[in-house]
Amino acid sequence: MSKPYSGLAFLFSLLTSSAAFAQYATDALRYSEITQTGSARFQGLGGNHASIGGDPSSIHGNPAGLGFYNRSEFTFTPAVTIAGTKTSYLGNDTKESNSLINIPQASVVFTSQPGFQRKWKRSAFGVSFSRQQSFQNGYTYGGRNNNSAYIDNVIEGVNGAKTSVSDLERDFDSGATGGAVAYSIPAAYYQMYLINPTTEAGPPYQALDGNSVVDQTGTFTSKGAVSQWTFAYAGNLNDKFYLGGNIGFSRIRYEYSSTFSDDYVDSPELTYIDQFEDFTVRGNGFNFSLGAIYKINPMFQIGGTLASPTFSAIKETFSQSVAAGYVDGKVTGPDGNLITPPYTSIPIAPNDFEYSLIGPLRGNIGATVFFQNKGFLTGTIEYAGYSGMRARTSYLTSADNDAFKTDVKSEITDTFRNTVNFRLGGEIRANIFRARLGGAYITDPYLDQSDGIDRSKIVASAGVGVRTDRFFVDLTGTFTTYKSAYTPYYLNNPITYGSAEITNRPVNVMVTGGIFF
Repeated sequence: MSKPYSGLAFLFSLLTSSAAFAQYATDALRYSEITQTGSARFQGLGGNHASIGGDPSSIHGNPAGLGFYNRSEFTFTPAVTIAGTKTSYLGNDTKESNSLINIPQASVVFTSQPGFQRKWKRSAFGVSFSRQQSFQNGYTYGGRNNNSAYIDNVIEGVNGAKTSVSDLERDFDSGATGGAVAYSIPAAYYQMYLINPTTEAGPPYQALDGNSVVDQTGTFTSKGAVSQWTFAYAGNLNDKFYLGGNIGFSRIRYEYSSTFSDDYVDSPELTYIDQFEDFTVRGNGFNFSLGAIYKINPMFQIGGTLASPTFSAIKETFSQSVAAGYVDGKVTGPDGNLITPPYTSIPIAPNDFEYSLIGPLRGNIGATVFFQNKGFLTGTIEYAGYSGMRARTSYLTSADNDAFKTDVKSEITDTFRNTVNFRLGGEIRANIFRARLGGAYITDPYLDQSDGIDRSKIVASAGVGVRTDRFFVDLTGTFTTYKSAYTPYYLNNPITYGSAEITNRPVNVMVTGGIFF
C-alpha cells in the first residue's frame, strides 16, 4: 500500500466515528444558517421579508415584493461589522474584537410600464448581490488543566483502534519532497516519541508524559461568507395580489486557522506540544423560491414565501501540523536513555475532500399593518427544516460513499431539529424622514443542550432614513448576541476535558443608498 493511500485509509477509518460525522453535520449547519439579510431598511425592520415589498431585499427575500415597484431603482450598501467575543475556558475569561468592511447588498430593479386597462397592472425584474452569512470571527481562550492534555486524545484514539506500529510507520514519509511528512496525527506523535508502544505490535501505547499539569491556550480565526446573486421577477394583479419567483446562485468561502498549545508545568520530558490547523472551503450552489403578498385592504396585507433547499457542491482542504519542545532538547528513547529527538515538528499531509450538500427547506408567513401614511408594523414567522439537511460524496469507494451519506444523515437527524423563528419591526414616517426599530428571535437548532449552552440568537436593530422623489439613504445598526462552544479535543470521560464557551456579540452598521431612474 502506498503512503498516500495509507494516509487516506487512516483518515476515513476515523471518519467512521460519530465525532467526525458530527463535523460534517456541523458544517452543513454552518453553511445553511441565515440570521439577518437585506438592505439597511429591511435590517432595521428586524429582517422582515414576508409581507412587505418595494425594497431591493425582496429580490432574495419574498420576490413578490418586486410587484410594488412603480419605477426602476439602483441601490448599493457598504457596511462595517465589529465581531466581539468573550470566551470562558477552565474558569478563565478572554475578550477579543475584530472588524471587517464588507458589501452586504447591491441591486438593480427594472419596472415595466403600467397596464391601466389590464388586470396585470405592472411587473418588475430585479438582480441583487447579497451577503447571506458572514464567517468573520476570532477568539482566544486559555486555562490550566489538571486532568488531561491533547496527547490523551491521541492515546485513546490509537489504543481504541488497536493501531499497530507498522500502521504508524506506513503513515510517515521521511523522504517526501520538501521534508518529512505524516499522514495522520498519531504517526507524527509516534515519530516525535510523544507516544510510545508497550508491546512489539504496538498497543497499548502510553504518553511520553501523561501526568503533568498543563497550561492550555488556543486561538481561532475565521473569515469568509456565503454570498448570492439572485434574479427575480414579480407581477401585480389589480393592485391586490402580488406574485413572484426567484433563482439564486450562491458561493461559499470559508477559512479558519486555529492553534492549540499544551505548556507543560514541571514536566521531566516536555515543555510544550502545539497543534496547528488550517481549513479552506469553496463551494457553489443554487436555490429558488416563490412568494406571494395579498393586500386585504389599504391597511392590512399578508404574505409568505416557500424557498427550496440550497443545493451546493463543496471542496475542502484540511491541513495540520504538530510541534513539540523537550526539556534540555532531549527525549527518553526506547532503551530508556536520553536522545536528541529526530523531529521537533512534523506537518500532516493536507487532506482534500469533495461532497455535495442539500440545505434546509425554508418558508415564512407574515402580516403588515399600515397606519395611513404615518408608518407600519410588520411581523414574520419563519420555518427552517434543519433536520432535513443531507450530504453525499462520490470521492470515495462505492461502499464508503454510501456509508458517508447514511452516517451523515443519521448524525444530522440526531443533532438538529427544525426551527421556527420570529421577527417584528416597525417604521415611523414624517414627511421625507423615516425611523425604524426591529428585533428577531432565532431558535437554537440543536436537539441536545446537555452542555448547558442555549445557542438561540437575539437580534435588535434600529435605523433612520431619508426618502425623496429622486433618491433615498438609510442607516441601520444591528446588534446580535448568541452563545457557541469550541472543544479542542474529546476524551471518553467528559469530565476530564474542557470546552470554550463563547459569547458572540457582533455589531453591524450599514448604509444603503439608492437612486430612482
